[in-house]
Amino acid sequence: MPSSSTSILGIDLGGTKTALTLFNAATMVPRTSQVFPTEASEGFAAVQDRLLKAVHTIRAPDTVAIGLGVPGFIDPKTKHVLSMPNIPGSEGMNVRHWLSSAATLPVIIENDARCFAYAEALFGAGKGHQIVLGVTLGTGVGGGIVIDGMLLHGTHGYAGEVGHALLMPGQPPYPTEDRRGDVEQFLSGTAMGKRCEAARRPQDYLEGHVCSFLQPEVIREVAWFIVNAMHFIDPSIIVFGGSTGRALKPHLLSIERELRQWLLPGVKSPTLSCGTLADAAVRGAALLAKTLI
Repeated sequence: MPSSSTSILGIDLGGTKTALTLFNAATMVPRTSQVFPTEASEGFAAVQDRLLKAVHTIRAPDTVAIGLGVPGFIDPKTKHVLSMPNIPGSEGMNVRHWLSSAATLPVIIENDARCFAYAEALFGAGKGHQIVLGVTLGTGVGGGIVIDGMLLHGTHGYAGEVGHALLMPGQPPYPTEDRRGDVEQFLSGTAMGKRCEAARRPQDYLEGHVCSFLQPEVIREVAWFIVNAMHFIDPSIIVFGGSTGRALKPHLLSIERELRQWLLPGVKSPTLSCGTLADAAVRGAALLAKTLI
């Protein structure tokens, strides 16, 4: 049981900005926070330098562990970064080992969307639900599955990576050499902008909003995605996060109506919700750090 006199540090490393929050380890009440621009284009070595300076600035003498959420694939066995597309130069790095050695603290590393899902399952919209699917729609699309309060990683660490699930194979909604037709190509914020450009309506794109002329298509596509998710993991709730995910809030009833048209008779749809925690990703990272103490 964590002591009320100890603290844990949660970090959400993003391609654009990085957030750090120091929490009371027992109560999970935030003590202090810090945000700095990641400036990922300068390369991972520069990002490491800024991150370590921020850690040394915010940590307290009673800090006992660090949780780090990152935007990419982590090998579940080696903890090496397999891919962080938004942060060049990070491939193959054992970021957990580096940060643990540099900060002289135990560190746990996890995908940022899983951190979001974990926090929402334990403290947010998914609290009290047995199976929670968290989905982040932002620059890309990520996800995490929480069952009975535990993150599901799968055999190779890909469980919950919903952005790369195929939605319309070979039929991306805008011109591109990548013909996967996966969820990310349809429903990410990046995809929304490209779809507006392809329709010659770039002025309709506003980050964090669903373009009005795309709403019927997006509602249908989200419903298709949910039907697939239901048949694979049968979640009791699906929680949406990220700038585009939060923009779905006024459309959740429409998505649910569309969803019912595609369900088999007698199949009950999951609860649909947007996340309720403003700090879900960084809080989720800190919650995972609690498992180290």
